[in-house]
Amino acid sequence: MKIVRTIAELQAELAATRRDNKTIGFVPTMGNLHQGHLSLIDKAKEHAACVVVSIFVNPTQFGPNEDFDAYPRTFEQDCDKLNAQGADIVFAPTVDDVYPDYQNTPARPNLTTVHVAELSQDHCGGSRPTHFDGVTTVVCKLFNMVRPDIAVFGQKDFQQLAIIKRMVKDLNIPIDIVGAPIVREPNGVAMSSRNGYLTEAELEQAAGLQQTLQWAKSQLENHLLNFDQVEQSAIQRLEEQGLRVDYFNIANAETLQVAEKNDTDIVILAAVFLGKVRLIDNMTLSLS
Repeated sequence: MKIVRTIAELQAELAATRRDNKTIGFVPTMGNLHQGHLSLIDKAKEHAACVVVSIFVNPTQFGPNEDFDAYPRTFEQDCDKLNAQGADIVFAPTVDDVYPDYQNTPARPNLTTVHVAELSQDHCGGSRPTHFDGVTTVVCKLFNMVRPDIAVFGQKDFQQLAIIKRMVKDLNIPIDIVGAPIVREPNGVAMSSRNGYLTEAELEQAAGLQQTLQWAKSQLENHLLNFDQVEQSAIQRLEEQGLRVDYFNIANAETLQVAEKNDTDIVILAAVFLGKVRLIDNMTLSLS
């Protein structure tokens, strides 16, 4: 496994791969890797001969008072995990590499921003209004640097995956976007870098989110409650478990708009706070 720091080094490494007509897979991360991230490497290896993993904590997707400065940087441990998992190249650019004007204008390092309308306005986009513009802009930049054939994103961030797919379609970016299944802790909590902020007791408490999603899915599949009733009851259940609800939304799985009576492909999207830690999860289902 090779570790490269600059765009020029990355493209020099990948030039030989392209000359050999090998498929390039890409997994963008912010580091602090766990088994969920590593499963993305396995998925990329199913589709590509060479797998590039980026480690870059992107400042533009953190809002005011969010945890950019406190976000764990565990580069050496991450590289050990990636090497063991079979990644070929780790790309670890600096903020100045990705945003050349960052030092002069850290609040607005890019005059050009990639914005995906509609899909980004609700759910996480509703409570973190600048977040997805930061995500799509940095992912677009990384795509231009790596120029992969396929890129893998986890389905835990369902809204992000939908937005990236739409961005690639709308901008005619020749990359296949692959979604990888959610990897969970033994108690059902979706694996997240932010789980590391939780105590053992809080991690057990966090299982209430997945349990409530399972309950909501059952209510809908068995036509016991309508969408509004499920949302309101789920919020009450979460609050009774000590989880502060950011949102619990039932949406059309394609448009991410509020689900209507005749919608059949459904996604339940939820975010909660446990103390200062924000956790997200989702569940898809088909209604007959």
